[in-house]
Amino acid sequence: MRKRLFFSLLLAVVSLAVQAQIHVPLKWNIVLEDTGAPISTLEFTATLDEGWHLYDMNLPEGGPVSTSFIFETVKGAELVGKPVPSIKPTAFFDELFDMEVRWFANKVTFTQKIKVTDSKKFKIDGEVEYMVCNDATCLPPEREAFEFTSKQLKTTVLPSDKNKTKEPVVDTKPAVVDMVELVPATPIAPKTQKERPKTDNVSNTVTQEPALWTPVIEELKTFGTATTNEESSWLMIFLAGFAGGLIALLTPCVWPMIPMTVSFFLKRSKSRAKAIRDALTYGVSIIVIYLVMGLVITGVFGASALNELSTNALFNILFFGLLVLFAVSFFGAFELALPASWTNKLDSKADSTTGILSIFFMAFTLSLVSFSCTGPIIGTLLVQAASMGNAVGPAIGMFGFALALSIPFTLFAIFPTWLQSMPRSGGWLNSVKVVLGFLELALALKFLSVADLAYGWRLLDREVFLTLWIIIFALLGAYLLGKIKFSHDSDVKYVSVPRLFLAIISFAFSAYMVPGLWGAPLKAISAFAPPLYTQDFNLYEDEVHASFTDYEAGMAYANKVGKPALVDFSGFGCVNCRKMEASVWTDPKVKQIIENDYVLITLIVDDKTPLKETITIQEYGKTRKLKTVGDKWSYLQRSKFGSNAQPYYVLLNGEGMPLAPSYAYDESVDKYVAFLQQGLTNFKAESKK
Repeated sequence: MRKRLFFSLLLAVVSLAVQAQIHVPLKWNIVLEDTGAPISTLEFTATLDEGWHLYDMNLPEGGPVSTSFIFETVKGAELVGKPVPSIKPTAFFDELFDMEVRWFANKVTFTQKIKVTDSKKFKIDGEVEYMVCNDATCLPPEREAFEFTSKQLKTTVLPSDKNKTKEPVVDTKPAVVDMVELVPATPIAPKTQKERPKTDNVSNTVTQEPALWTPVIEELKTFGTATTNEESSWLMIFLAGFAGGLIALLTPCVWPMIPMTVSFFLKRSKSRAKAIRDALTYGVSIIVIYLVMGLVITGVFGASALNELSTNALFNILFFGLLVLFAVSFFGAFELALPASWTNKLDSKADSTTGILSIFFMAFTLSLVSFSCTGPIIGTLLVQAASMGNAVGPAIGMFGFALALSIPFTLFAIFPTWLQSMPRSGGWLNSVKVVLGFLELALALKFLSVADLAYGWRLLDREVFLTLWIIIFALLGAYLLGKIKFSHDSDVKYVSVPRLFLAIISFAFSAYMVPGLWGAPLKAISAFAPPLYTQDFNLYEDEVHASFTDYEAGMAYANKVGKPALVDFSGFGCVNCRKMEASVWTDPKVKQIIENDYVLITLIVDDKTPLKETITIQEYGKTRKLKTVGDKWSYLQRSKFGSNAQPYYVLLNGEGMPLAPSYAYDESVDKYVAFLQQGLTNFKAESKK
């Protein structure tokens, strides 16, 4: 306090010494907006001259004087909430005060809601304490007085207790409102922010506010079909599976199976019609085997369980280790293969049996022999597809993978002569193995990052992740140019055109990621990289930060400030959540609406932070225990909204009722703006009623 007073006096002396005449760079316009309803608003509008700025509320001790609202008398009314600024303040590091400060320029309006309890005795007076500066000097702290009485009121409100002889609301001392108790709706994230969303204050009960947990599934249905792009998501999963199948074709486990397949069908072909029929049966068998595999895995664990498993520390670390092991194998350190006895038995079964059964055994041999190369692709695909929250996603993904894998084998079974035009295994296949090794090494870091985020270890923050990816893809470019050579590689006498172009792409990708070390959003890899809040040094200020990570606290604040809530069900391992945050939320129109008109509440459903006490609930006739913060928010999403997929966005009023249909993954900015606008329109209509 002494330090703050000393600074104020020092600034006053300096300011008076350098000014030849009194300068007033700020003008206040304080009005009472009374519409005749019990809830009115006090608006404190500050207009500043060019180059001057007004400091924000609740600045750290030892800094400039914060803007404070001192209510000396409050009669016949109650203060509702805290003053809320109309715009987001600018944050910067002030060398004079040696700290990060926040300020407003040009014009800002602070809104304080009040509830009139007795219009006849209504009186509110007090002062605004503030301080203004420019780039060269600061003026001493000033105070602006205000006073409002019943003469300014249109409202006629009588006391609820007529027998009460004392004034219901009389402050015996000034009330200084500086927003200490509640987080503002548009909080400022420091440039050096490196904090995981706070979850220490999450309640250990799901019935703290029963109305907020009341199911609204039927109410959501009244708005029509949810705003989602599920068909597009299924298409993306199918395309991802199809691409994975094409990549698998180039692996050293699958490619040598093509000559074996042709040899098998040459021995069986007695007529062209039978050859075509057998080849088609072979292709369908491959699809059925992989499709059944995906459905069995999903059926055993369940889509929701797979989704939960995707952020489990043990699972992600195990998968990280497996991918690193595969990468080291592809680099030539050792060979990974299933026991020869397994494949020999299947080969003999395929030769000894006849008809459809022998073709099925041949397809199963392909699946088994190629598993050491296709396993990482299949595992990654299943985990990603399971994030859709149902069994359809894994089935579609596996169908795409199997289709891509089966088409070439089917065609070569029909036209064996095509085999002669195929390149033989050799140096080029070793190069493919090494390239896949680099890619698997990069992908392995994604799994380690998910576990790191879910448990808050902070071992693999964004800049560490990006640094490793930059190095990996730079080394890949060097390998493609022949500057790096492994033990099983052939000599590169010259660089072919395809290798040159692949090297250029790899180096360009490394260069693209470099600005990310300073906070650039890198939308192309937003689905893989950790969130921006994990970064130590961030010059990028366009990301959107959640005001609350606790549902009840966020809803209470939204109710007090009279704003609707945007509830965002997200996850540390949710790839599509990162895409939405990077490509939709950073759009200026979306960002402005979220920060100015909504209270953003982000609930991480895979947050492994333990609750202080286990919560026991009844769900579908079974007793379940919620042990982590993520368990609680996942249960909220299932029980109240009837959904378990992320991302999932829902707009709520102060009572927890929906204002619009829910919104899922869809990167259309126009659709998201329309979604937010619909919620605002319905919220304003409800407020008028």
